[in-house]
Amino acid sequence: MDRDALRPPPAPGMGRGLVLAVVAHIFLVLALSFGVSWRSTPVPASEAELWASIPVAAAPKEQLPQEEPQPPKPEPKPEPPKPQTPSAEEVQAQRDAEIAIAKAKERKQKEDQELRDAEEKKRKLDQQKKEDADKQERDRKEAQAKKDQADKLKADKAEKARKDAEAKAEQARHDANVKRIMGMAGATGAPNATGSALKSAGPSANYAGRIKARVRPNIIYADAGGTDNPQAEVEVRCSPDGTIVARRIMKSSGLPDFDAAVLRALDKTEILPRDTDGTVPQVMLITFRPRE
Repeated sequence: MDRDALRPPPAPGMGRGLVLAVVAHIFLVLALSFGVSWRSTPVPASEAELWASIPVAAAPKEQLPQEEPQPPKPEPKPEPPKPQTPSAEEVQAQRDAEIAIAKAKERKQKEDQELRDAEEKKRKLDQQKKEDADKQERDRKEAQAKKDQADKLKADKAEKARKDAEAKAEQARHDANVKRIMGMAGATGAPNATGSALKSAGPSANYAGRIKARVRPNIIYADAGGTDNPQAEVEVRCSPDGTIVARRIMKSSGLPDFDAAVLRALDKTEILPRDTDGTVPQVMLITFRPRE
């Protein structure tokens, strides 16, 4: 294979470096052995005793000069291996390794970021679910409270309506009893009467006959004879004392002369008799026939 010119050369073999290391250690051991051996060797010396008749002080003992210890020789430093230019294959391999490490690191960072994003998304989703559940619970409680309030208002309204109805019925019974009692105090009706007033508002049963008996003699009409006996209805209005203030034909008998004769008879009568209770109805509807 062709080598890349920019690629550093391969590293040298370990044999030469190992040999140099062994040689350096041998020199170091020798130097240490030499330094220890010359210090441990004893120095040769001799002693002699001299006697004399006259005491004489002995001369001081000869002191041999001591040799100063020599510093150990520095060990020779092994020469550093010369840098070798890596080959193009080694440079490419180193570059590929660095690229692979960078890609692996980037992929690891991307996976870690995706994991953090997934955890954050899951946390937000759980938080949203919790908030939604809380909101639904609040809405349910509010709806239940509104329903309970509406039911209470409805029940209160129904109870109030029932009480009002009972109160009105009780008041009506009370008023009816009062009227009945008051009517019984000064009533003028018959024992089997069912009314509640002091006296009857309408005319008595024979009052109409009495009026006709008063008006009939004043009717001047020549009956032509025949089988028909038509009826004329006259409305009569009176004052409280019975004076006739107005009269009119409400339903004609079909005989204009008879209708006119009835009206003239009412004008001639002027005052109608009073009823048994001493009153005269203000408005009356009286019927007349030619033959009665």
